[in-house]
Amino acid sequence: MTRIKNLIAANNGGQYVRSLMIGENGSEDASNGFRMPIWEQVEYACKIIKNDPELQDGYNAVGFSQGSQFLRGVAQTCPDPPMKNLVSIHGQHHGVFGFPGCDVDGFLPEICETLRDLLDLAYLPNIQANLVQAQYWHDSINFDLHLRNSQFIAPVNNYVREGIAKNETFKENLIKIEKFVMVKAEREKTVLPRDSSWFEYYADGSGKSEDIVPLRESDIYKEDWIGLKILDEANKLVFLTTPGGHMLFSDAWLLEDIIIPYLQ
Repeated sequence: MTRIKNLIAANNGGQYVRSLMIGENGSEDASNGFRMPIWEQVEYACKIIKNDPELQDGYNAVGFSQGSQFLRGVAQTCPDPPMKNLVSIHGQHHGVFGFPGCDVDGFLPEICETLRDLLDLAYLPNIQANLVQAQYWHDSINFDLHLRNSQFIAPVNNYVREGIAKNETFKENLIKIEKFVMVKAEREKTVLPRDSSWFEYYADGSGKSEDIVPLRESDIYKEDWIGLKILDEANKLVFLTTPGGHMLFSDAWLLEDIIIPYLQ
């Protein structure tokens, strides 16, 4: 990330650049990326941003992979100081439902389905509490299980849950941003389905790629649970792609498609 930070700093018109570290050092940051509950990471990031005098007039945010939905959590819960543009690169905004590199529509689908079944252990309370990646696991086949047990991706997307009302401030805060840029990898094999990077996902009851629901046909959009429809109608949603796999993109692409239009 140091290389990317330096590239942004060299091409954003002299604006202040800060790379968020969740912990006191690189080792803690790496560990917390697997172990610290996501809402705690969001709160930690909010405190860093709020206490940084260089960011008090507003800032642009760039999230990579799982950091994309974590920063969206910041936008939805911490509006002060204001986030201006949110750039999400290869994020998992509707969660994941698959073992990285294992395509249920491709080679050895039975093995991939078995791995999915095993990964439903992600909903066990101890796993949800202690493994970050489990908190954005989204089983679209056993959807009721997902609603009952998801600690992050279902709540942050404002899914209706028994005894819990939608959080209207999530929507109120997210629609304040100026641009929400979402980047999907065309040859994605880590984020399954890759369409999750654009908030698109398997239809409830299915885990097949032919049943991916386009964003504008989904309930989260049509009923506007977090403000995506409002942002879209105001031309504030931007959908981009990269031709390669997960987190594979050139410095030239980052400069021309992200830094110059959204970070200067």
